[in-house]
Amino acid sequence: MKIAIDVSQIVYEGTGVANYTYQLVKKLISIDRDNKYLLFGLSLRQKSKLISFFDELKVLNNTIETRIIPIPQRLGNYIWNNLHIYNLENMIGDFDLYHSSDWIEFPSRSKKVTTIHDLIILKHPYLSHPYIVKTQKKRLSWVVKEADLILADSLSTKTDIEKYLKVKPGKIEVVNPGIDKIYQPQSTEAVNWIRHKYRIPGEYVLMVGTLEPRKNLEMVITAFERFLNHSLISSRKKPIEMVVAGKYGWGEKPAANKNIKLLGFVDKKELPSLYSGAKVLIYPSLYEGFGLPVLEAMACGCPVISSNQGSLKEIVNEAALLVDSQTGEDITSKLTQIFIDDDLRKTLIEKGLNNVRKFDWDKSAKKIISLYNKVSI
Repeated sequence: MKIAIDVSQIVYEGTGVANYTYQLVKKLISIDRDNKYLLFGLSLRQKSKLISFFDELKVLNNTIETRIIPIPQRLGNYIWNNLHIYNLENMIGDFDLYHSSDWIEFPSRSKKVTTIHDLIILKHPYLSHPYIVKTQKKRLSWVVKEADLILADSLSTKTDIEKYLKVKPGKIEVVNPGIDKIYQPQSTEAVNWIRHKYRIPGEYVLMVGTLEPRKNLEMVITAFERFLNHSLISSRKKPIEMVVAGKYGWGEKPAANKNIKLLGFVDKKELPSLYSGAKVLIYPSLYEGFGLPVLEAMACGCPVISSNQGSLKEIVNEAALLVDSQTGEDITSKLTQIFIDDDLRKTLIEKGLNNVRKFDWDKSAKKIISLYNKVSI
């Protein structure tokens, strides 16, 4: 069987969807020797990133076929999500099964599989950019009509798909993403190097993710300032900063101050050291379909304070402190607990390291391959 996979989202480095696409495709072509793969991407200005990705994959499996459709994604959105004309086969050749991205749904004569990472555009549309909401609604209307199988990152997302898209449960399969093997506790030398590079002199609270309204950064900054003024914290001699790693997405841009350090985009090769050196990762998102940073932090031996929204409660599995992400006082309280209770912090680290063992890309990719084969019958 020849499987066509849209890898267009790989060009958006640092996003959860790019990480998902990179890890899944890399694992599929590494372990699957029964099926053939046709990888394609839609991009004009960033097609060099696709070429680089394809070159990397061909080292792992030189039997893969690759195609680039040199069209901007906005134009592609209009042609295929809105007009929904001109079959994918006409551009990249024949195949047996098509796994679409989370942005454009091409019409095709073949069997269709897609991944829905979350339904924030229906559940909390005010937390997404209007253009994203409009685009995703169009795409999802075709998914409901045409997809033979929908993959959901979490049980929470599966439940949302059933509720908001009215898809029957038997058409949805939950396949948790895995964790990249680079995420593991780092040496003191590696941590000191990253501290030096980003000029982090003392203890720090870490936040990771694209800066957009649903990440709830404004609430966290307010809670963090309140935390610094707590009597049990303000008396400490060492400085405490909040370090934010992630590129700007949309919405109001946060302003750095003496206690907040905005790093912008951070290469994923540096993230394990940032996680390992942090006192705690704070992830107070208002909604997530999965939320990889909480698991990446746990894999690096960093305790986690997580929102109880969306899938997060499900995936942290009692290995993190949960907060009401809309209550700043709760965030302040949990931060204080982490800094004053060493036993709690050690317990969370141990639970986190155990929890992440369940999220493995080998297992996830093997399940997806079996589902591909089942759909093709």
